[in-house]
Amino acid sequence: MQKKVNEYAPVELTADIIHLSANEKQMLPYLFEAAEIMDQLFWEQAYGNSEELLAGITDEATRDFVMINYGPWERLNNNQPFVEGFGPKPLGARFYPQDMTREEFEAFNAPDKASLYTIIVRNADGKLESVPYHVAYKEKIEKAAGLIKKAAELAEDAGLKKYLNLRAEALLTDDYLASDLAWMDMKTNNIDFVIGPIENYEDALFNYKAAYEAYILIKDLDWTQKINRFASLLPKLQESLPVEPAYKKEKPGIDSDLGVYEVVYYAGDCNAGSKTIAINLPNDPRVHLEKGSRKLQLKNAMKAKFDKILMPIGTMLIDEEQREHIKFDAFFENVMFHEVAHGLGIKNLVNGEGTVREALKEMHSALEEGKADILGLYMVSQLAQMGELPEKDMMDNYVTFVAGIFRSVRFGAASSHGKANMVCFNYLKERGAFERNPQTGTYKVNFDKMTEAMNALAKDILTLQGNGDYEGTKKLFAEKGFITDELQSDLKRVAEADIPRDIRCIQGKEVLGL
Repeated sequence: MQKKVNEYAPVELTADIIHLSANEKQMLPYLFEAAEIMDQLFWEQAYGNSEELLAGITDEATRDFVMINYGPWERLNNNQPFVEGFGPKPLGARFYPQDMTREEFEAFNAPDKASLYTIIVRNADGKLESVPYHVAYKEKIEKAAGLIKKAAELAEDAGLKKYLNLRAEALLTDDYLASDLAWMDMKTNNIDFVIGPIENYEDALFNYKAAYEAYILIKDLDWTQKINRFASLLPKLQESLPVEPAYKKEKPGIDSDLGVYEVVYYAGDCNAGSKTIAINLPNDPRVHLEKGSRKLQLKNAMKAKFDKILMPIGTMLIDEEQREHIKFDAFFENVMFHEVAHGLGIKNLVNGEGTVREALKEMHSALEEGKADILGLYMVSQLAQMGELPEKDMMDNYVTFVAGIFRSVRFGAASSHGKANMVCFNYLKERGAFERNPQTGTYKVNFDKMTEAMNALAKDILTLQGNGDYEGTKKLFAEKGFITDELQSDLKRVAEADIPRDIRCIQGKEVLGL
């Protein structure tokens, strides 16, 4: 069990807060306390009573691993149980009654049953009932909202003050639109605070229910200034996409905010298993249409994963002559432009008969992640050609990208990201973008073939999306969305070398020096 815990390298989450005012420093303890409540709420949603579970475990390593996974199921191993007495993780986590069938849910007549913000319970008669989050978790929600309002009183930045007050109200009502729009308008804040029920990955039954989480972020002013200018180039990048005009006719929003932050606290969903290193929010399509989205890069978490995971993997699996091309700046760019690339391409079918999301059904997320991976890399190459990234050596990005696939595919091919990684890896390999030396078990990138394969994959994915080609997407993933035996043997070597799979956070106000 200790070996499993050691797969998560400990990282202290700290940041330079010298540029924060006295008031901003006073706000932070309130935000930490509110974030801790989100952590407790996520425990309730993912497992149930954490104290009861932990009380029955005497082995310290097992306790640590339970804390990393928010329950007795190993998140980076297809949710296999690792505590004796537990069977498979319920697909619906704690969002639905454990004994509820799909048929029962489908026959259940409630207008808000598929809402992001309701849990389904049994009433006194044993019938299904839909309960809003702010009612189901009333006591904790009210406490968190009160803490956020106290932080808002201290906020000197008008945008941050408005957002915090609206976000506190949103927690109390489960109506997040006004606070999402206010969050989009924040430009001059030094502190950012993402809080609420946001992503719906935890609901593996229907993908309906959102899970609570929180991030406390300190803005990196220098890096934010450096990258923010790229947002204005999105229309030009959209026009350059290597696909027929009909598949790039939509105009991406240019008011999307690109920011670089140091994350000083992860709570709940974003802290379970693998840690997020970039945020692209809000998820609400109404906000996307009106204001776009904000893309926040979590630089210290990214650097920790690069140093402790990607670099050791690269040293093992990348050809010796090309290892000098594995660079943090290239990793940062690849991750950042992955997030930006979600805004490129097409959201509505070229025949005008609905959206890409509706047409591709359960395949949509995985194909969208694949699009963002390859278009992120494509955007770097285009920006280099446009002279926006002076002295750029694309070989750095190509080699770092391939090393990055080895890093992220270790999270398993079951997730949308994992499936997308495998399609990308197998597609590029088939086209000679890189080849494996059977003597050394290392991979070497071919620059010209990598460029050709990148453009071809971008075109294929954008065309599948624009056509809403559900069968074609299923075929692509069936043929390429898996780990080959050869790659499995390489990943086994990585695992045996005790290279961590992810990080675990040593965090809190004390770590930040408050």
